[in-house]
Formats: sequence, structure tokens, C-alpha cells
Amino acid sequence: MMNVPSAEPSPPPVQGTVLCIEDHAASMDLVEAMLAGFPGVRLLKAYTGQEGIHLAQTEKPDLVLLDMRLPDTSGLEVVRTLNQQMADRRLRVVLLTSESFSIEVVKAMSLGAQEYWPKPLTRERIETGLQRLLGTESRR
Repeated sequence: MMNVPSAEPSPPPVQGTVLCIEDHAASMDLVEAMLAGFPGVRLLKAYTGQEGIHLAQTEKPDLVLLDMRLPDTSGLEVVRTLNQQMADRRLRVVLLTSESFSIEVVKAMSLGAQEYWPKPLTRERIETGLQRLLGTESRR
């Protein structure tokens, strides 16, 4: 029997732990719903910057989705605190904000944040971002 290649190659599997640091319940629910389509992804949730820093340090996620505006601290401060983890463990941080590109985003990216995703998040942005950042091809 002959194997016929499919017209579209299937994307590499996405696997890993994602920590979402987001203070708005509706935004957190949206991220959770979008990640539900990825069985290889485990979601950790934090609603404050301090809770997120603690989870990042204890649970060692592969990816952090970080809201830049949190009730207890700025996203920039979270990035500063996680800077060494980003350097040592290749922790990936994606900045989430509904504001236009700002100096805080530029500073956070200069400290090691990987990407900036504007809100509202779309399924396509989540899917392509996860493929790029957590796909098995990106781990080589």
C-alpha cells in the first residue's frame, strides 16, 4: 500500500506548561477556552503579579502570558523579577496589553520578553503563537 502525503502537513504538537498572569476574569476565561484545544498544554492561572511570580518560580512554566496592567504591580516589574529565569531556563514571556505599543512594552522586551500580543486575543494569534513558542520544532 502506498502512502500518499496529505496536501497540508499537520503542525507539530504543542506541549508545555503555560502560566497566564491576568487580573480580568473574562480575559482569563478566554485564554483558558482557547488553550483547551491543546491537550498537551497545562494552564496555570495567576490573578496578581506576585501570585504569578510565585508560580513562575515554583512551577517553572515553559511560557508566561503576562498582562502588562496588574492590580498589585506592573508587567514590567514582573519581567524584571523573572529576568534571570528567562536567561537561565529559556523561560518565554509574552506581553499582553490592550494599549498600543508603549515604552513599557519596549523596556520589557529589552529585558527578555519574547513577544507582544495586543488584546483582544484571537484564536489565530494563540494558535500560531503557541506553535511558534511551544511546538516541538521550537524546542530543538
